[in-house]
Amino acid sequence: MDLQVHSERQNDTGRLRSSAPARPVFAALDLGTNNCRLLIARPIPGGFRVIDAFSRIVRLGEGLTRNDRLSVSAMERTLAALKICGSKIERRGVTAVRAVATEACRRARNCNEFIDAVERETGIAIEIISSQEEGRLALAGCASLLDPNVPYAVVFDIGGGSTELMWLAVERGRPPRILDQTSIQCGVIGLTEQFGGADADRGMYRRMVEEVASAIASFEARNGIRERTLAGQVQMLGTSGTVTTLAGVHLGLCRYDRRAVDGSFLRIDHARAVIERLVALDFDGRARHPCIGQDRADLVIAGCAVLDALCDCWPVERLRIADRGLREGILVELIGSARQIY
Repeated sequence: MDLQVHSERQNDTGRLRSSAPARPVFAALDLGTNNCRLLIARPIPGGFRVIDAFSRIVRLGEGLTRNDRLSVSAMERTLAALKICGSKIERRGVTAVRAVATEACRRARNCNEFIDAVERETGIAIEIISSQEEGRLALAGCASLLDPNVPYAVVFDIGGGSTELMWLAVERGRPPRILDQTSIQCGVIGLTEQFGGADADRGMYRRMVEEVASAIASFEARNGIRERTLAGQVQMLGTSGTVTTLAGVHLGLCRYDRRAVDGSFLRIDHARAVIERLVALDFDGRARHPCIGQDRADLVIAGCAVLDALCDCWPVERLRIADRGLREGILVELIGSARQIY
């Protein structure tokens, strides 16, 4: 998969200028519990080239754990972000788009009226997908980072409202095969609202880890992953903001750099050293870090707790980091299904 970023220039009238012949343009939109993210790309041999992107923390699922409804303020923030996405989709001449929503919209009792408002005001038709489809698409976007020489893999995505887990068989020359998958109700927004994030102390942090450990126990019990992990047969791949943040902090980046993070390896002892530093900081200290920022300074501790629990259960030596996932999986499938037209 080719993820090189290409920025197209505009003339004074705002119309795109390009000497290349017209080709299909694809868009993938991921509306999560915490983030609204868009990728727009053109196909190239062996993959695609991103020509536009957008990402904004909208916290659509804020307060959802209390009443199972999307709040007015969360919907307004999200709608404002989606209007920007709609403008980009129109301006780039997108020929095929798939927009999906995940855990917040799966859980919210008022999600249908929100989805209707989005289509009415932005023209974007959002599809609420199952946790199984969410995991499958995320895997399609990051499977190329799996090591074919290691026979099994745990792939996880720590989201705002849930964490998706997949247990895979990996064989050289074949796509990875999903042996089992689950979605646990341990996302960074829900855990932060339940246990605290802005003022989390070590006691709160350990309770979050225990909550996640309890949630994954049945998944471990029915698959026996720990035994294979101790035998050195399991690799772990994470595709979430938590793991990319930890990698960026460990690398000492002055600003987040996807090229340095995507596909990198993070030793678990190094990850835990970073976690120790972050838990020891207060909200302002975390907010000042260039790989975290004000918008995620409270949520990052919950994400760390999820990762800590996963690594306690499945003690791999290192973690592969993916700054790619659901959106890239959507693009791969859109391009594949339309391949005959170009």
